[in-house]
Amino acid sequence: MTNQVEDCKDPKALTFGRTTEAVSRTRRATGAEARRDQVLTTKVGLHIPTGLAFEEWERAGRQLSGLLNSSSWWLGDWLVYGKDHYADRYERGINAAGLQYQTLRNYAWVSRRFELHRRRPALSFQHHAELASLCTDEQETWLDSAERMKWSTKQLRNAIRAQREGTPEQTAAAATTRRLAVPDSRLQWWHTAATEAGTELGEWVMATLDAAADQVLKEADRQPPLA
Repeated sequence: MTNQVEDCKDPKALTFGRTTEAVSRTRRATGAEARRDQVLTTKVGLHIPTGLAFEEWERAGRQLSGLLNSSSWWLGDWLVYGKDHYADRYERGINAAGLQYQTLRNYAWVSRRFELHRRRPALSFQHHAELASLCTDEQETWLDSAERMKWSTKQLRNAIRAQREGTPEQTAAAATTRRLAVPDSRLQWWHTAATEAGTELGEWVMATLDAAADQVLKEADRQPPLA
């Protein structure tokens, strides 16, 4: 991986994803001057410069998060390839790499369950892991919903559990994902409101609609009957 180094004596800058202007400035600088404003990676941690701008710190976090998610797929694909091509020797390769087979088993299983073209870049490896035991059609349905609704892993897990248990959340999820064409901006707005209220989106939608319906019907009851 291009972002790792052998030891702390030779740190490497976390530069990918930075602006073209920033990368250009880095290339023109040399030695210690080039490293003063960079987040540097080593095998044992990060060197974060004093006074790092918030935007650079935030960008580094996004890059590290992306690396963490991608590395699960990388390791899973690596193990699958080894098992398929070096059945008698791949465990030796795992040991030589200093990796624990038990840790990799889940990565490999999820990687086998999702071919490369079916993996959703907008969703994490853990989103896919939640769906690995399902059939392909169910996986695609849930992936579509999770991507469209911008669900966290926990929200996806809760939606699956609700469907299996036949709880009211299932009805709300189905109504939201299959019967309503909701713009992304509006959906994100609702997600924010539900989070502020400390509840899941399905519960918040049902409670809000119930309250609105109750208010409308009460007002309708107060209207004089038609002649």
